[in-house]
Amino acid sequence: MTVHVSLDSCPSLVLNADFRPLSYYPLSLWSWQDAIKAVCLDRVNIVSEYDTKVHSPSFEMALPSVVALKDYIQPSRHPAFTRFNVFLRDRFACQYCGSRHDLTFDHLIPRSRGGRTTWENVVTACAPCNLRKANRMPKDIGMHPRQAPFQPTVFDLHNNGRAFPPNYLHESWLDYLYWDIELEP
Repeated sequence: MTVHVSLDSCPSLVLNADFRPLSYYPLSLWSWQDAIKAVCLDRVNIVSEYDTKVHSPSFEMALPSVVALKDYIQPSRHPAFTRFNVFLRDRFACQYCGSRHDLTFDHLIPRSRGGRTTWENVVTACAPCNLRKANRMPKDIGMHPRQAPFQPTVFDLHNNGRAFPPNYLHESWLDYLYWDIELEP
């Protein structure tokens, strides 16, 4: 019996040359096409393979499930300031009430009062808390963030990202990822 697998369901986990994922959240994955291209260009080593193979008239290759870069990429020490990275730093929770729904970000010192859009002045807030705080100072309304905002390191974001494993993890990836999870049978 032949089982046909969609090639799009065969991404490759990409590890740095030290066998650590380039990123946890989002998880560093390449499409099967990008993984094969990197193999052909001799930029990666294949660490593990799927049972699925791709064919051409003169070539056959098992799809890589895990690849490791041949050259080490030095991770950036300071991640970019983005809405997503603010949410990840704050673990996708409103820093005022803890809600995980309808997230926005809030300037502790409002922009209308000279506050800047920096790591140290922005926190994750749900829309209701953000609307309630409006353009007031936290001390004036008694709304103080659960955690003081700070500029995270890449390590901080990777650590937080481990708390949010993706919906799909191939069993060949588990030796390189550090989540407390169990695969469904």
